[in-house]
Order: sequence, then structure tokens, then C-alpha cells
Amino acid sequence: MKRLLYISTARSILPPSELDVLLTKSRKANAMADITGLLVVGGRRFLQVLDGPEEAVAETYARISRDPRHVALVKLHDKEVPMRAFGSWAMGCEQGGVAAASASASLEEQVYAIIAPITDPTLRAYFMGFAETHTRM
Repeated sequence: MKRLLYISTARSILPPSELDVLLTKSRKANAMADITGLLVVGGRRFLQVLDGPEEAVAETYARISRDPRHVALVKLHDKEVPMRAFGSWAMGCEQGGVAAASASASLEEQVYAIIAPITDPTLRAYFMGFAETHTRM
């Protein structure tokens, strides 16, 4: 089982409708490839983790890196893991500054709630740091 975490910058902020289409396509493709994960969007920044078979994760990341909608992909975490951190999520998603899941909760509060079951301290730290940074923006 492979886990890959990366951050990237969108060339422009994706409107909620375009992000919804992207998520629908990603969830379908990820389910077919046995990939699970989480995407957090903060303005133009994306933080995403992919869990799954090594070849499927590599192919998914290669496809993502060719997507012209974003630039500056940086791998933050790329390692073998004994089990998935995201169960059966084809792609969980939290958005800040676009169409948040709860209008009264900050991105930081939403991310904290969604990552509560994750035991990997490195993943938790990356997602909380990202959420804290983008809550202040």
C-alpha cells in the first residue's frame, strides 16, 4: 500500500461547479483504481493525499501532474504504509473560501473534524497546518 501527499497551486480559483465536476470524475476514477484519499482546498492551494496500490497511486499522480489547471506540484510525503488512512473514501473533500460544508465552521474546524480518525501524525500535521494557514487568509 502506497501513500502520497502533495500540494499544488491552481492557476486560478476553481468555481464550485468546476470543483464539483473535478471531484465527481476523480471519485469515479479513484474507485476504479482502488485509490482512497482526501483533498483539502484553500483558495488556489490544494493539499491531497492518495492511498492505494503503488502502481495506481503513481499513475494517478502522473495524471494529476499533467493537468494544466494547476502548477507547482510538490510531493510532501511518499511512502509505503501498512493500511489506508481513509477507509473507503474515493476522495473526501473539504473546501475553504468556496462552498464550505458548514457555513458556520472554519476550514480549520472542518479539517480537524474530518481528520480526527487519522492516526498518522505526519498526515494530521500537514492537514492541520494547511487548514490553519488558509483559515487566516
